[in-house]
Amino acid sequence: MDTLGFYFSLGFQHVTDLNGLDHFYFIIALVLPFGFKQAKKLVWWVTLFTLGHSLSLIGIYYLNLTFSAYWIELLIPITIALSCLPIVLQKSPSTNWFASGLTLLFGIIHGFGFGRFFSIMVLPEDAGTSLFSFALGVEAAQLCIVLCVLCLNFLVALKPKWLRLWQATVGMIIFFVAVIMIVERI
Repeated sequence: MDTLGFYFSLGFQHVTDLNGLDHFYFIIALVLPFGFKQAKKLVWWVTLFTLGHSLSLIGIYYLNLTFSAYWIELLIPITIALSCLPIVLQKSPSTNWFASGLTLLFGIIHGFGFGRFFSIMVLPEDAGTSLFSFALGVEAAQLCIVLCVLCLNFLVALKPKWLRLWQATVGMIIFFVAVIMIVERI
């Protein structure tokens, strides 16, 4: 398989891998409170998350940045839990620049979780193409999750009284999974 296809596939699988659902949970928590009217904002946030993730990979690969694996692995579920708070507390999530910056920061944290593995497997002559195609794969997978959650929100909203229950239930499940992950990593 060519480099572009291989790393695109790897990026897509990185987000959808059942053995590491942190991206999956984070994107669901990010999208859950919104509908199709906010799709443009959601695409922006997902892209910021991918950009943050990519910046981490670039920093690790080209600048040899290192962070404590313990803290990164602990911060990942913390970012997921924090993303669920507006849902669990039934407050309207922020849609301002602060939310955009937070999403970028969360992407950076998540990227450091995968960065060591990624830097080991990338060949120096393929680094640019590998990083770019991996980011495209991550972005594509995240956009698929966004679309699926928006469609589910739309279908549930056909019965308006069910929408808040749906969002609260899914948000609480993800929140408690994140809390379990935090406790396991402490």
